[in-house]
Amino acid sequence: MNKKIMLSKNIYWVGKVDDRDVPFHRLTLTKGTTYNSYLLMTEKPTVIDTVDMIYGREFVENLKSIVELEKIEYIVINHTEPDHSGALGSLAAKAKNAVIVCSRLAVEQLKEMYKLHNREFLVVGDGDTLDIGGKTLKFIETPYLHTSETMITYSVEDKILFPCDIFSTHVANYEYFNDMAKEDISDDYIGYYKLIMHPHRRYVQNMIEKIRNLDIKMIAPSHGYILRENVQSFIDIYDNMSKNIEIDKKALILYSTMTGRTKKIATIIKEEFENQNIHSEIMDVNKISKEEVIKAITEADAIFFGSSTKYADIIGNMEDVLKDISTLNLEGKIGAAFGSYGWSGEAVEVVQDYLRDSKLKVLNTSDVIKSTGMIDIEFPIRIKFSPSDVNEKSIKSAVTYTADLLLSTI
Repeated sequence: MNKKIMLSKNIYWVGKVDDRDVPFHRLTLTKGTTYNSYLLMTEKPTVIDTVDMIYGREFVENLKSIVELEKIEYIVINHTEPDHSGALGSLAAKAKNAVIVCSRLAVEQLKEMYKLHNREFLVVGDGDTLDIGGKTLKFIETPYLHTSETMITYSVEDKILFPCDIFSTHVANYEYFNDMAKEDISDDYIGYYKLIMHPHRRYVQNMIEKIRNLDIKMIAPSHGYILRENVQSFIDIYDNMSKNIEIDKKALILYSTMTGRTKKIATIIKEEFENQNIHSEIMDVNKISKEEVIKAITEADAIFFGSSTKYADIIGNMEDVLKDISTLNLEGKIGAAFGSYGWSGEAVEVVQDYLRDSKLKVLNTSDVIKSTGMIDIEFPIRIKFSPSDVNEKSIKSAVTYTADLLLSTI
């Protein structure tokens, strides 16, 4: 492990180059990667992110040769995933006086992951700043880039952005800086974006807006090359690739309800699709002919099927519709189940079973987690009684995820 590489006055790279074939998100990084950690040697020495947990001891030994660990005052963790926070437990054990700086959502994760229940945490959010003695750090929350607790850190005086996974590349290299690279890094940079960030491109646009007015002279990510030449061009790649374009997609929400609660869920789904600029139509299958419903299904790009539960079963005409969808050519279309229930909610699962027997791409929680890491989106959508404010938020998140899937198919 190299001891330190200078980025700017009193700012050093203290990470680890991993030139193995690296297992990562069920893939193998054949070019390896780097785990970039940074040391700010100010009056209040500060570490920004760490390295993968398998290199924790090596990381701490390297830092010990550069700075007295007891004098480290802050450890900033932008993202809790173990390839960045992995050495926190080892470092915190030696840097006993350091305060851990992170987002609100990261606190409990870090406490549980590294047994830090008795450590002091400083929770920061959008726009908060921290004086580390000669430098000012500004924090910006960037949820779902690529998990909910993620944030980025900006050194105001140095005009350096520390964005963790954002703007990264998976390449093991000993040049460290993009202007020193032996070959064009564009393909690796874009490939990383497509793999990690594009599924969350709606949130990429949110991040772009938050950093738009920052004067960024250098980007020091947590994987791969540090960007100090043509910096804006790399930001522009994210901006351009994540923008929504004009689309002609349509969502259909079908429902059968007893007390109006499933209708309320259907209405929330419709309104959120409209908020996402996707045209949507809502139909009560008990009031419209089956022929008209089937025609609407064949014309839609995403179809949500909802039913209340009565005596563990679907109600009304919904099952007659579902029996026909296995005969339809619905390849390339998205399907999802939803509904309300009282003491049990079997109907939603029965709807889900019918969808699985069709040619629809059926949304389910397992696929969401495996493809995005997002753990707060659930399919099918099952709501007990009438949707609460919390339920409404989760319904909207599910619709947003669906809208992103529709966008990704164009």
